[in-house]
Amino acid sequence: MGRIIGFFVLMAFCGSAMLLGSELKLIEAADAIRLVGDKRAIFVSGESNDSYVRHHIIGSINMPAHSLHHSDDMGNMRCAPLYDCPEDAQRYIRSKGIKNDQMIIAYDRFRGSNASGIQSYFESFGHSNVAILNGGLDAIRALDPNQRVFDKLEAEQAAIKKEAKAAQQAGEAKEAKKLEAQVLDIGAKMKLLAENLLIENGEEDQHEPSDYLLDSVQFNTQHIADKAEVKRAVDDILEHSDKSKFAIIDTRSMEEIIGRKKIDHVARGGHIPGAKFIGCENITDAKNKKSFKSTREMQKIFDKVGITRDQTIYLYSHVGAGRASYVAAALRLLGYENVKVFTGSWDTWGNDLSLPIRR
Repeated sequence: MGRIIGFFVLMAFCGSAMLLGSELKLIEAADAIRLVGDKRAIFVSGESNDSYVRHHIIGSINMPAHSLHHSDDMGNMRCAPLYDCPEDAQRYIRSKGIKNDQMIIAYDRFRGSNASGIQSYFESFGHSNVAILNGGLDAIRALDPNQRVFDKLEAEQAAIKKEAKAAQQAGEAKEAKKLEAQVLDIGAKMKLLAENLLIENGEEDQHEPSDYLLDSVQFNTQHIADKAEVKRAVDDILEHSDKSKFAIIDTRSMEEIIGRKKIDHVARGGHIPGAKFIGCENITDAKNKKSFKSTREMQKIFDKVGITRDQTIYLYSHVGAGRASYVAAALRLLGYENVKVFTGSWDTWGNDLSLPIRR
């Protein structure tokens, strides 16, 4: 029965677009949880390797978003605007065991920036059946009934451990021994439950390489851009100011924007001239642990800095697959059409001494 339900969830989702008809798709945890273990879907974490080891959805693979773009030591990308050269991307995807006909569900902890990097990467290489898990790993964890029992037992075990320690310190050896037995008993129950949890820890499994095939005819560069395209937008903004048909959004921290903080030994700190500033943290619904705020709340954010629907909007962060792709996803969910992630982002711009910067 679960497989049948999963089939209808998969088919219903693939034929739908979430939020205002945008082609960028979100999938809710209530639907995604039915696809855990379904071979027609694959969960892909965009978190760091360390974060993945600490906790990930069972059966998922790991492709750290910040490692998806490939540039040399000077930030030059051989195959821009693509995040990576096709032959290398195909080799990487194959090594993860991903298949062309699988639905890709991109996720992170819950904030959405790393998941959006996965979405942008696969979309640019023509894999259209990809969605961002709204609320990420935490949303799946919250719906797992075994997890709720496990968490309750874990809290109970921690409390009894404290009691046992206190009894031992008070010289009540008999009471301490009794409590320690309870700790062991609870631990045995937790061990059994752990085998059925949807969130686990540990290293990524070894994958049987797939025969995934990239087809250049299917590549989709509609929502990505290289530095030459961004430079033309900068020139237009500097010439026409608020009347320009272009907008550039910097999604980084203020320390990076003013040049006080540089990441990965980029030659220069600062920001692209004419850029407007929207920190990616403004997009997350942290209170409800959702990847995106409501459409009304997000619209206010973009209206406040004068982003309009008739503009071509370029977004950048440090490498693009992360904070920039995340704010770009928010714009697309709101129905903005001409939205592009500057792949390579500041790693490319800041290292090119011929390009202008501001601090």
